[in-house]
Amino acid sequence: MESTKILGLWAKGSQKTYFCDKQTNDHKLMEESISVFDMLKIGVGPSSSHTLGPWRAAERFLKELQEVHSLDAIESIQVDLYGSLSLTGKGHATDYAVMLGLSGQDPEYIPVPEIHAIVQQIKETTQLKLGNLHFIDFDPSQHITFHRQFLPFHSNGLTFTAKGNNFEFHETYYSIGGGFVVVEERINAQKKWIIKCGFPYPINTADDLLNYTQLQNRSVSAVVFDNELSMRDAATIQSELQRIWKTMLECMYVGCHTEGILPGGLNVKRRAFDMHKELIGDAVYNNPEEWIAAIRTREVKFRQILKWVSCFALAVNEVNASLGRVVTAPTNGSAGVIPAVLMYYYVIENHQAGAEQINQFLMVAGEMGSIFKKGATISAAMGGCQAEIGVSSAMAAAALCELMGGTPEQVLVAAEIAMEHHLGLTCDPIGGLVQIPCIERNTMGAIKAINAAELAMSTDAKDTKVPLDKVINTMWQTAQDMNIKYKETSEGGLAVAVNMADC
Repeated sequence: MESTKILGLWAKGSQKTYFCDKQTNDHKLMEESISVFDMLKIGVGPSSSHTLGPWRAAERFLKELQEVHSLDAIESIQVDLYGSLSLTGKGHATDYAVMLGLSGQDPEYIPVPEIHAIVQQIKETTQLKLGNLHFIDFDPSQHITFHRQFLPFHSNGLTFTAKGNNFEFHETYYSIGGGFVVVEERINAQKKWIIKCGFPYPINTADDLLNYTQLQNRSVSAVVFDNELSMRDAATIQSELQRIWKTMLECMYVGCHTEGILPGGLNVKRRAFDMHKELIGDAVYNNPEEWIAAIRTREVKFRQILKWVSCFALAVNEVNASLGRVVTAPTNGSAGVIPAVLMYYYVIENHQAGAEQINQFLMVAGEMGSIFKKGATISAAMGGCQAEIGVSSAMAAAALCELMGGTPEQVLVAAEIAMEHHLGLTCDPIGGLVQIPCIERNTMGAIKAINAAELAMSTDAKDTKVPLDKVINTMWQTAQDMNIKYKETSEGGLAVAVNMADC
């Protein structure tokens, strides 16, 4: 049986698990099912791999710690950050994330205005309420250490060490992008079999997905919905998709109505507010729903379409950059692309669109992200920004294409076109902040997605020269060839060409 203790396995994004065939009792290897809700997560910015991932790792550490020791017995905790988590950790609020996670706060539900207050209290008192149960001494300047070295398993590694009277417990986690967290397989991992039911339509490649749609003469979203039904009931699927959409909508609304300078030291002015004010004019509304109605009643000229899409994307990523709540789609750094494209369809392309179309869009987008994750990576620390903006653009292009009436073949063509024109995109955030060039890249990714969907609708899929799976494989090969200084380390590109002191 093959070992899973291989660098390329987790790094490439394949989530594999052993399971036991109940009928033959034969141990086999299968791809782990990745739900739409794994790809579209609600959380706090600015980064899924550097904020949400470490936050979830801290939560996981607490859970595992409680299985062997009472939290009351813990006297101290040390956190060690490695590689990309260290090099850009301050700009990505990785230290905030681990403190909040250890404090028992949930990124999906924590009141965003309380984040700074909780962290500030820890810093001032050098006390952390572990699991929200009891206080331990915790000085972030001493108990969180940033190491420049990279661990061999993955670029984003972090280790937690808990100490008590006569015992020590530690674990190392890897944040592999999109909020996903894994642990390096132990030598005896193959002995820990997991009985796991797969989807009725297991999808690892674009060809797999296309084959199911052709065999059943169904849409991409219909196949995805059936897979989701194997995990939860229809009402839950629909309500959770709507909760994701409402979070996206709220994020766009907040971003379009917030002025000021983004935190972090780059002195980046929020632009969505002024752009939105210019576009919306004198319209009156009191909430996001009325806001949508106000936009729909306006006559949008061709030139304004690009402005609206850019405004929506800017709004999301300005909220993300200020530790606001966003939907990881598939990452926080690329969180603005999918909301912007969906909003474009909802308020400009089709005024009759409702919950059905929104859910359809999100299911297609989520499945596309899953295929990229399995075949390549959604981590900028592994693949550069092609793994974030490129993937999100492909997700949005595919989803929009289906809503516009595209066939499953054209849906895959749309995703292929969008990614093809993001290949090689580097990740070089200035100051380690998810601001420059990240925020503007979301606008470009959204506009490319719309263009890709339109091109796909005018394409006979039989004439396509480049299959989506070939592009995904090329993306992964490009990621492997890319110099590490362009992989979210802030050691190359714009990150070194521009001095923060000059901003």
